[in-house]
Amino acid sequence: MVQSEQFDCVVIGGGPAGSTVGALVAEAGFSTLILEREWFPRPHVGESLMPETYWVFERLGVLDKLRASAYPRKVGVQFVSRSGRESQPFLFRTHDPRECSVTWHVDRGEFDQLLFDNAAEKGADCRCGARVRDIVFEGDRAVGVVVQAAPSDNNAVTKTISAKVVVDATGQRGLISSKLGIRRVNPQLRKAAIWGHFRGGTRDTSGGGVKTIILHTDSKQAWFWYIPQAEDLVSVGVVADHDYLLKGEETVQEVFARQRANCDAIDQRLVDAHLVDELMVDKEFSYTTDRAAGDGWVLVGDAWGFIDPIYSSGVYFALKSGELAADSIAKALEVGDTSACQLGAWSVEFAAGTEWIRKLVHAFYSNEFRVGKFVAEYPQHKGNLTDLLIGRIFRPGVGEVFSDLDRWIAQEKKES
Repeated sequence: MVQSEQFDCVVIGGGPAGSTVGALVAEAGFSTLILEREWFPRPHVGESLMPETYWVFERLGVLDKLRASAYPRKVGVQFVSRSGRESQPFLFRTHDPRECSVTWHVDRGEFDQLLFDNAAEKGADCRCGARVRDIVFEGDRAVGVVVQAAPSDNNAVTKTISAKVVVDATGQRGLISSKLGIRRVNPQLRKAAIWGHFRGGTRDTSGGGVKTIILHTDSKQAWFWYIPQAEDLVSVGVVADHDYLLKGEETVQEVFARQRANCDAIDQRLVDAHLVDELMVDKEFSYTTDRAAGDGWVLVGDAWGFIDPIYSSGVYFALKSGELAADSIAKALEVGDTSACQLGAWSVEFAAGTEWIRKLVHAFYSNEFRVGKFVAEYPQHKGNLTDLLIGRIFRPGVGEVFSDLDRWIAQEKKES
């Protein structure tokens, strides 16, 4: 093993969370290394963004690149019931006319590379094809990483890179949480997804752009996402309990076809469409971690936790946790205090905000949450629901919707 290199901050993972941390810590003047095991572009689930990503994009300096891209503008969210009844769309700009209320449906391969390259432009040392084999601890303190520079080469040099702060942005792999045993799975949200890209699907541009559409199957045991993208592509995925979706001897193609036949609304949208790539499987296990930071280490993005794909919150949580963690890291390095308390100072408020999305996810899976009916009965909450769908989860009062929503769901269960 070759001993070499020292950095103020080493970030493991070059996705949205890792690239955000790396860009902002480097911009603050600290030596920063981002290690990404794959090569860009690489496909990834999570193509629909929440509008609140706007403010992180502004700080990262990538808004002009996104505005100039071919990505379609996402103007709202719409829900389709198992009977095919379409809710009135939640059009973000009718709630807030500012530019920040509209976002994008992105190609994650290109989008993630844009953020990775942006981190390099801001001074981070960004390396692809670098596989982190272990986190180096001295007692309870993280002090570096063991990295293999070229995972395809059996003779690749393995070396230790030391760091004052190690950031785990490895997504669901969660290197540090796995090593320390601090991940906690939510057994109520043990989901899986099968997804792919189709060309030629129906495209609704009313409202000045495209919408993310959420469609229930007839049985309500599964739901589809429908995310129109550039070049006449649409991302389509089906999500259900893992044991329901991936049981038995059926192939992935057979499972997808069976669920598509169980959802007339999705089948009609795809009647003239054809699959352009292989169907992929993602196991969307919902989980949290006992803590977001320790002495010398921080968790961000999916390494910190994951809720569910239903409201497209994953990329926003990655970006926002990356931004908040970067500020804590920069302060820690500035004052020479890389303790758990300093590095995790951002996490309490962040966890409190994300809890509102968690509650909304549980409402969706209660099988009683018919968004159109709830809004018709409680129109005063449409603004708060729209704020949740936009991602405005840190403002005072955003959770007021649950004072009526929780009671409404309980009553719906009682009457059904």
